[in-house]
Amino acid sequence: MAETTLFPLRARRRLTLWLLEGYRKKIAGPHATESEHQHSWWKVMCLTGVDYFSTLGYQPGIAFLAAGALSPLATLVLVLLTLFGALPMYNRVAEASPHGDGSISMLENLLPHWRGKLFVLCLLGFAATSFIITITLSAADATAHLAENPYAPAFFHQRVAVTLVLIAALGAVFLKGFAEAINIAVGIVILYILLNVIVLGFGFVELLRHPHAFGNWQVGLFQAYGNTLAMIGAAMLLFPNLALGLSGFETGVVVMPLVRGDETDTPEHLTGRIRNAKKLLAAAALIMSVLLIGSSVVTTTLIPVAEFQPATAEQAAGKANGRALAYLAHQFFGDVFGTVYDLSTILILWFAGASAMAGLLNIVPRYLPRYGMAPEWARATRPLVLVFTGICFLVTVLFDADVNAQGGAYATGVLALMSSAAIAVALATRGQGWQGWAFLLIALVFVYTTVVNIHAQPEGLQIALGFIGAIVCTSLLSRVIRATELRVERIDIDETAQTFISAMGTGPLRIIANQLDAGDTTEYRLKEAEQRHDNHIPAGDPVIFLEIYVDDASEFADAMTVTGVEVGGYRVLRAHCTAVPNAIAAFLLHLRDTTGLIPHIYFGWTEGNPITYLLKYLVFGEGYTAPVTREILRQAEPDPTQRPAVHVG
Repeated sequence: MAETTLFPLRARRRLTLWLLEGYRKKIAGPHATESEHQHSWWKVMCLTGVDYFSTLGYQPGIAFLAAGALSPLATLVLVLLTLFGALPMYNRVAEASPHGDGSISMLENLLPHWRGKLFVLCLLGFAATSFIITITLSAADATAHLAENPYAPAFFHQRVAVTLVLIAALGAVFLKGFAEAINIAVGIVILYILLNVIVLGFGFVELLRHPHAFGNWQVGLFQAYGNTLAMIGAAMLLFPNLALGLSGFETGVVVMPLVRGDETDTPEHLTGRIRNAKKLLAAAALIMSVLLIGSSVVTTTLIPVAEFQPATAEQAAGKANGRALAYLAHQFFGDVFGTVYDLSTILILWFAGASAMAGLLNIVPRYLPRYGMAPEWARATRPLVLVFTGICFLVTVLFDADVNAQGGAYATGVLALMSSAAIAVALATRGQGWQGWAFLLIALVFVYTTVVNIHAQPEGLQIALGFIGAIVCTSLLSRVIRATELRVERIDIDETAQTFISAMGTGPLRIIANQLDAGDTTEYRLKEAEQRHDNHIPAGDPVIFLEIYVDDASEFADAMTVTGVEVGGYRVLRAHCTAVPNAIAAFLLHLRDTTGLIPHIYFGWTEGNPITYLLKYLVFGEGYTAPVTREILRQAEPDPTQRPAVHVG
């Protein structure tokens, strides 16, 4: 019977240990976590590239529907923005945030206190929109490609069920670990790029064999636009509709902790990691630029217009709709090769979510736990994988695994992050001559692209606002729930303060909490007399005053330095922290542990509505101090005989 009772407990312990395996402790500074295992930059490029390169599965079709015969020129504008806008911009981000904080960290300190935290939560909302929708949209698109294959069984037409299975499989990979995810990504990316090179190469051979196809395309362009200048102008106006081809850059800098640097790198100087991250960004951008231009030219000139058309009430979708390169693979080499190409596309679309999942697992622990806006277990990978997988399930069901319904949110999330990065870099480089002006221009282009996309697909912003609202609400709720934690990372006591404490001898450690007013001898004399009378402190027992000052109540935890000051013979301990009751409780426990004595803290009653003071404590870190201090001590020390005593007179 005892064994039966104990087994579930043992099982729960094993499950907890497994979930929290790899729990990443917070390191010094604002960087919440560091990956224990690094990999070659090109392998990490494959992990981030599964999202970036997978857009080839649908980008040529989107480009044709948006720009028609002008698609290659609009794609060229996109490529130029990639190479001369996004790439140098994210090189700057990599230099500024080598710990993987991303562009958000560059904007974090623009606004002080709570405004800054809410600003970061909004940016995290856009990041969550981008990453979550990447997972669900890519899995849904993989399902669509499965259903389009001529050899696919009937089951694969159940798009919601199949999409949920693909998302669950992705989550299972990350429950195993990052190394497994990277190894899978390497194989998928190499296969997919190789097959695309074969299809595009054969496509250009076909154009050489049938030059009239290219000629017909040119004639059609001049008939529609008249001259080259008009074509360029139209292409520049149309390219924002192709902006999905820019995805992947933010993930590239967020997963920088996975990139192996030099052996001489230190946490303060990550020169090797930054250099290799720039290689990652450049290689991905160059490969994708070549594939984008090539795919746009080949599909526009060799695929009949009718095959691009989406489904309508009157007719079915064209065979190249959403899968232009797959259509050519079947046309060029038959259904067997086409099926192999379909499988590679399905794999990379499914695993495109790996890039997004890696981004979420790296960026969320860097902000929310540090703000007290997520539980401490959010620093561990596996619980987060389960949470994000569950959210993806919900999103998939809500959108019925519909790719088109999620496209606006995906574009909005990606472009909002890239616009914030562009603004951050523009602010960081202002006053640096031509570079500052160049990055300002890039920022304006990205803001313009974002606005155009939101205007064209307003539902994307609505979905993003839903994510932002959910993150803000859950984060603030978590902050309230965690308000009574100790929240002090370390306590340092200077020599004078230590002398005051030692002078108390072996008698009771009697400490009077004081809110500094005039700071003169009269204030301390009156305060001591009041507390001795109200709390019956013996006249012969020495006392020390304790004063806590709140610097930034929006911060959740901080180190605490206690300094000693003597004012007219009264001994005063002063410290700065993020919340008064938490700092007092942490200091009392520190005194108990270092002296072996039980400290006594004395407060005066706070006059006023207790609910008002409780709200004041949650927002400003002070107010309703005595009851909150006692509650923090009660939670931190279950044994009443070992708990510091709180007195209120």
